[in-house]
Amino acid sequence: MTPFNPFLLTGYVSPEYFCGRKNETKMLISALRNGRNVTLVSPRRMGKTGLIRHVFHQAKQRGGVCCYYVDLYQTDSLASLVRQLGEEVLGTLDTREMKIVRSVASFFRSLRPAITVDPVTGELKFAIDVQPQMAEQSLAEIFSYMQKSGKRCYVAFDEFQTVASYADKNVEALLRAHIQHLTSVQFIFSGSQRHVLENMFTSAARPFYQSAQMMHLGNIDKDVYRAFAEEKLKAHGQELTVEGFDDVYDSLAGHTWYIQVILNRLYESGEKLLTADYVERMMQNVIAENEATYHTFLTLVTPSQGKLLASVAKEGFVRELLSKQFIGQYGLGAVSTVRSAAKALIDKELLLQDERGYQVYDRFFSLWLSKSYV
Repeated sequence: MTPFNPFLLTGYVSPEYFCGRKNETKMLISALRNGRNVTLVSPRRMGKTGLIRHVFHQAKQRGGVCCYYVDLYQTDSLASLVRQLGEEVLGTLDTREMKIVRSVASFFRSLRPAITVDPVTGELKFAIDVQPQMAEQSLAEIFSYMQKSGKRCYVAFDEFQTVASYADKNVEALLRAHIQHLTSVQFIFSGSQRHVLENMFTSAARPFYQSAQMMHLGNIDKDVYRAFAEEKLKAHGQELTVEGFDDVYDSLAGHTWYIQVILNRLYESGEKLLTADYVERMMQNVIAENEATYHTFLTLVTPSQGKLLASVAKEGFVRELLSKQFIGQYGLGAVSTVRSAAKALIDKELLLQDERGYQVYDRFFSLWLSKSYV
């Protein structure tokens, strides 16, 4: 279905509504085709899920591959992971309906799958019941089903760092033990908690040590993004000035989802000439809509944490958070206080740290803080 507004905020439709990422797409597809697993790391709302969906779309277009996207964000155990994976995979690697039923009954003895027929599409639907004590066997059955299907499979485990928080600390080792023997299944391990995910794959003490190619997802190139925005708006009878787009991109630090929000609103407005002034007013309107939420954010932090967060917002980006100049300029107190506050804010995903430095995670919240926090 063609979307009414081309600036999507959720989901994936087709390459027509996907902006840029040509190098990243090529890199991911090449790694998977050549038998390499990939660890994909990016901040939330940068577009990693969209990229995965885009890569899977391209892979399916070429044919000969089955793709599975498994979101682990709300899982809390091996059993819940197996349930998510199983419901994606069951029945998809067979061709005829009776063969599907026989395969499911044969392969998944521990899952007790319930098979129903979608009344609209006629497709078979599976719901499975994973007993915690049978989860390891169920996982083995699913991977065996994929390996013995004779088909190449790509599996994306999104928010994979969630596995590290499971009460059962043996899940990583169990997954690794199975995955290393799968010759026809490649994996994308994606996530947004950089330090947790990187530790899982770069620490010699962890099961997944050096088992995947590391890939970090950054901003979409400004010129590429501007051309995409101008094309979609022009088709709608609107003109976005260079200054107008640059104001959006720079103010929001190139962070994909936040830029999409503003472009979505600009498209909705129908305004013929989208100048920098008009764009700025639109951003302020969006920020004003969320002001109550931002006040709530501040109730979740201590005064020292709030002061640090606002100081980073006023700077936009801080390379050295513990520098005497930065701490002294904003009166943040002792280095130990700043270090403790920063750790708490990073854990709460209010402060984003990458290899370049620090910034407020929510870009709209950052703009509000820079002007409203006293």
